[in-house]
Amino acid sequence: MASIFGHIAASTAMGFAFFPKQVRPAVLLLTGFCAFAPDLDVLAFRFGIPYDSEWGHRGWTHSVFFGMLFGVLVAGLFSLLCSRQRFEWELFLWCVLSAISHPLLDMLTNGGRGCALWWPLSTERLFFSFRPIQVSPISVWDFIGRWGIMVLLSELVWIGVPCLLLVASARLGRRKWRKVR
Repeated sequence: MASIFGHIAASTAMGFAFFPKQVRPAVLLLTGFCAFAPDLDVLAFRFGIPYDSEWGHRGWTHSVFFGMLFGVLVAGLFSLLCSRQRFEWELFLWCVLSAISHPLLDMLTNGGRGCALWWPLSTERLFFSFRPIQVSPISVWDFIGRWGIMVLLSELVWIGVPCLLLVASARLGRRKWRKVR
């Protein structure tokens, strides 16, 4: 898996690039939660659910179906709790994209068993053929030390730089669009 830092960086970059009017602290926390929430499936280990199970780590919570369902549910609850008077499709879309970005990043890592991206249609675990991101340890204690540093450096290159490029190009595009209009 990519680390929580990588997942939240991707979600934050999507917000600044595609939903700049929605960016505010509460929404960044919400979409960041959507981005890392699929990894809460590691709790399955505590209940004896094996990694290979569709209910285990990188199983159903790492699917497009889960990302769509979870993103809509979280955005809907947030809207209700904040007494939003109108439907904000940008918030819903950002939450869904944040949740779906999680398995896509994990599929770029060099470890684990792949993601059940198409669950419930298929339980096959998938990776991309290009897997440059150093897999993050599941244990917080394993993250402290050489392995954690390697993960962060890998994510800086393969997640951080693309995120910065995405945000910069989106801002340039918006500036040019304003000048044309």
